Amino acid sequence: MTAEPIDGLTGERVRANLAEVRERIAAAAARAGRDPDGIEIVAAVKYVPLEQLGALAEGGVTAVGENRAQDLQVKYAVHGDDFTWDFIGHVQSRKVKQIAPLVRLIHSVCTDSVLAQLERHAPAELRVLVEVNVAGEEGKDGVAVGELDAFLERCPVPVAGLMTMPPLAGEPDDSRRWFSELRELAAARGLAELSMGTTQDYEIAVEEGATIVRIGTRLFR
Repeated sequence: MTAEPIDGLTGERVRANLAEVRERIAAAAARAGRDPDGIEIVAAVKYVPLEQLGALAEGGVTAVGENRAQDLQVKYAVHGDDFTWDFIGHVQSRKVKQIAPLVRLIHSVCTDSVLAQLERHAPAELRVLVEVNVAGEEGKDGVAVGELDAFLERCPVPVAGLMTMPPLAGEPDDSRRWFSELRELAAARGLAELSMGTTQDYEIAVEEGATIVRIGTRLFR
């Protein structure tokens, strides 16, 4: 089932939703003894059309994440100065040249073909997050846990941290074990950033150490 493009956004709606998400993040951070100021919200804009992005800026969103290289280019051309831009979708190696100059972070680096393109095309300021398949799901993107150290050594650009997409779960708490494992993997390697948690489970992710949460529909509904 394909999600419908977001329509009818207003700055007022986005601002109210953003405030509620921040309140929930603060509560989750308090439960974990964390400072909520250390957790960044990246708005996932895959289904937000170009003409609706202005409402996000009006509503106080400062960082956005795009999933598709072509959409990133189109949206950045109009709103490049309005947000900090990240790339959060599957990275095709042939698209790295297009993506790298436009973003602060690529959240989903996990193949050697992408590493090869980063070596050729990454600007000096680009940092990346390595996507880890913590649950070992067959056919899913992400570096296997047992191959993580070797992959980190091969990465030609600075690695800021790790990212994961846990298995589909019926309850948010079902993702906790995978978020916890990613936190431990990052801590053992001195990596500060953890991109984990989406609309359905971001509070659990915050409790388990997320520094970046990728929020989509919760900000727009």
